[in-house]
Amino acid sequence: MQMKENQERLTELRLQEFEKRYGIDLPPSYRAFLLKFNGGYPTPSFFFISDEQGVGMVNIFYGIGEMYDNLDKKMDLFDDLLEIGLFPIADDSGGNQICLGLTEGTSGQIFFWIHDEDPEDMQNVHFLAYDFEGFLGKLSDAPPFDNALR
Repeated sequence: MQMKENQERLTELRLQEFEKRYGIDLPPSYRAFLLKFNGGYPTPSFFFISDEQGVGMVNIFYGIGEMYDNLDKKMDLFDDLLEIGLFPIADDSGGNQICLGLTEGTSGQIFFWIHDEDPEDMQNVHFLAYDFEGFLGKLSDAPPFDNALR
């Protein structure tokens, strides 16, 4: 994986402070990703959502710090997601969110949330992968037109 426009370097201390501020423990693979890249525009970026929704594309992974698309701003903006146990980590070009599960039974799993629908009934939340590494492994350079990335 390559990341365009890497953000400021993230330290372990700053990451721990972020987790403490929000009362969350991020999975080791996502923590490692933040420490290495701290957000940015990924290549490859396409992924399969569902038969109904088709293909999505990661626009940007959020980072921690002073960048425009930072996790603190997203936590404030999407507090309704936090209430149902989803933590926004990235978006697509339409503002839909790629999220990390935080609740028992979904912890560490990756989901796609369609932002213009109410998240409470979970009809607009689609499972993508069992963990962050699994999600990264499903990213493709071109839109997947077969079952290879499902």
